[in-house]
Amino acid sequence: MKRRKEKTDEPERVPLDRLAEEFLRYLEAEKNASPLTVKTYRIALEAFRKFHPDGSWTAMRADDFRAWMLEMMKAEMARASVRLRFAAMRSFYAFLQMRGKVLKNVLHEVLLPKREKTLPRFLTNSQVESLVEAPLKAEKNKQAPTWMAARDTAIIELFYSTGMRLAELVGLDVPDVDPIGESARVTGKGARERICPVGGPALEAISRYRQAARVHAGPLFINKSRRRLSTRSVNFLLKLRLAQAGLPADLSPHKLRHSFATHLLDAGADLRSVQTLLGHASLSTTQIYTHVTIERLKAAYLAAHPRA
Repeated sequence: MKRRKEKTDEPERVPLDRLAEEFLRYLEAEKNASPLTVKTYRIALEAFRKFHPDGSWTAMRADDFRAWMLEMMKAEMARASVRLRFAAMRSFYAFLQMRGKVLKNVLHEVLLPKREKTLPRFLTNSQVESLVEAPLKAEKNKQAPTWMAARDTAIIELFYSTGMRLAELVGLDVPDVDPIGESARVTGKGARERICPVGGPALEAISRYRQAARVHAGPLFINKSRRRLSTRSVNFLLKLRLAQAGLPADLSPHKLRHSFATHLLDAGADLRSVQTLLGHASLSTTQIYTHVTIERLKAAYLAAHPRA
């Protein structure tokens, strides 16, 4: 009996030529790009090759890329995703130009769709409390082993305490968290290291988890097989805890990062400090959180002022 082919979210793979593969190796070896960045750029290259299978990279014109962009817009792809794919292609053509394969970067002639003005979603203080308490409640109801509940509590506390990215959190090793210095050493995008302050509740949660799971060395957060927890597993366990807390399932780990930044700014933290804590290379990336705070102030003003 033939097995049914399982559906997957992964895009259809398209073979890449020597130049494209050289570019991806260059990202890894010389630019210290993260595995996620390399994967994203590969997907962009493969997507263009699927759309335009004929002709060499050096023969492509701006009109070829405009047609590709139009195809993606017709398919109602999010503008952010379109822009990300074009960022990958621009980097590729900058690489080709550097290697003397093309005279100019034709991608600079293509106008991209403007960014959608969507504000980051975040959890309220009470929602964060509910989420933190969910693993303990699951343990009491015998829905989770003690060590696993302790691990999930530690993950949620650490996310909210530091605002680190998902890939940064799963990449932590035991020595990276310093309970004496109340900090964590994080390797971010571009292999840039930063030190994140870690709050008392998160440190206590990590200590309880390490004792319960007997984690003394190696990866900080582990699965049942005692291997490093994957990003996919963290996404899954967070969805489970969100359901147990009665919260929307689309509040991803990144929403905890948004919550960290928004709550800091609400409490009076300056933008430069939040930029450093988040590991943003540019202040403009962090400024989106000021819009969230301003919108909340406007809403409070409209609701409370007698002549608003």
